[in-house]
Amino acid sequence: MSETLDTAPRRTDPRTFVVRAMSLLSQLVFPILLGGFAILDEGDFDDVVTYFVPLVLAVVGANILFAYLRWRRLTYTVGEADIRVESGVLSRSARSVPYERIQDVSLEQKPIPRLFGLVEVKFETGAGGGDDIALTYLPASEGERLRELVRSLREEGAVAEVGADNLAPAEQAQVIFAMSPKRVVTFGLFEFSLAIVAVLGGLAQQFDFLLPFEIWDWRAWREQLAGPGQWLAGLGSLAQAVGIMVAFGSLLLVGMATGVIRTALREWGFRLERSDKGLRRRRGLLTRTDLVMPVHRVQALRIGTGLVRRLFGWHSLKLVSLASDSGSANHEAVPFAQMDEIVPVVAETGFALPGEGIEWHRAMPAYRIDGFLLGLAAMSAIAIGAALLGRADLALLPPLMGGLWFGTHEYLRWRWDLHAIGPSQLYVRHGWFAPSLAIAAREKLQSVEIVRNPLARLRGYADVHFGLAGGRLRMRGVALADAWRIREAVLESMAEQDFSDVVESRAVGD
Repeated sequence: MSETLDTAPRRTDPRTFVVRAMSLLSQLVFPILLGGFAILDEGDFDDVVTYFVPLVLAVVGANILFAYLRWRRLTYTVGEADIRVESGVLSRSARSVPYERIQDVSLEQKPIPRLFGLVEVKFETGAGGGDDIALTYLPASEGERLRELVRSLREEGAVAEVGADNLAPAEQAQVIFAMSPKRVVTFGLFEFSLAIVAVLGGLAQQFDFLLPFEIWDWRAWREQLAGPGQWLAGLGSLAQAVGIMVAFGSLLLVGMATGVIRTALREWGFRLERSDKGLRRRRGLLTRTDLVMPVHRVQALRIGTGLVRRLFGWHSLKLVSLASDSGSANHEAVPFAQMDEIVPVVAETGFALPGEGIEWHRAMPAYRIDGFLLGLAAMSAIAIGAALLGRADLALLPPLMGGLWFGTHEYLRWRWDLHAIGPSQLYVRHGWFAPSLAIAAREKLQSVEIVRNPLARLRGYADVHFGLAGGRLRMRGVALADAWRIREAVLESMAEQDFSDVVESRAVGD
């Protein structure tokens, strides 16, 4: 027997304020340590007991009290037409989001909430910014129940008889893609990053007082080699070559290790399942995320690769959906796979990869020539400036080097940038350094715009821009007649059936 929807205001889990207090305390650890080092460095231990310890206790107590008040003053209401959140300690605010505006409901577990079995429930509207709502934190079971409840209210339009008894049964999910630990580590090797080098450099600069010499003074390093390392310094150019190789190898190892760690934290346990609500993605080692991407809301696909990974056949697949405008939304369905593994996922979305018989088109040669000439003109201006400053010996370098670069770049773009239009889909290939393929459903595009600058009007070409909720899709340098033909074809597909009707009918069908 179904029960009436409970519209009474509710609070998040009582342990929420404990989680927030622990999070705030973790942010205070570093300042407290710095303050302690500064006081102890002066040698006055009495100041620690008299001033520092009471100050730390007062700050910690204030943070715990504030976290409790924030939890106490936050309530949420699951109404018949919208979900409402009221919050604020000193100044109150109330936010309400109708169910028809909610595009996705995702669950996220960060390390500390995960210890308590709590999740953060995010309601994504697709508008991004302050229009999204997040409830932190709820028990995992309550988060699942609330997600299913909101989906039922949004898709089925039930408003009076939706409760715990008549929610949809547990989903029978089918795994369509998963990443083993070996695959995650392999992915991390391609996610080479030197960001950690900059971080280590910053930390070394902050704590250089702990070292017996100035870390950024090369003379100090040379003096350090005067002791046990004197034999290496005496090798001259050979020592320099060895030092360069060691430094390069160290940076390479640090970058690879950083890429593996970052990738493992984000992608560990990656599973993509086909459920009755769409594609369900779960991943993360410390922060576990659970996101369902409704198939009927997908507007386009993006298949991409990189300069190195494409040599080994690795690609990624991202979905562009109605919720992709949200800054926190990440609809990466397949982050690292071979094309034969991506094909089944593409089929699940209802899209199709371009067939052998599709007719590809390139940008007009005039568009590429104009790009080359504009780049060359910019380099020539730099050369003139160098000549006027008395550096005539360098004046020829920008046109020669820039001309070679722009010429090669425009040729490769003309060679690899392609576009095509099929009966129900658009295809755009872009890039030669890190190529990507975009596939868009003609009936789900939101707008079509022909853009022409003064040079394009003079030369007879145009750019065609297609409106997507979470990204850009463009065909550049299209002949004007072809641009109008593409525009009319896409508008005809968009007008055949109202987009909202397409979404709702497919939602019911799912």
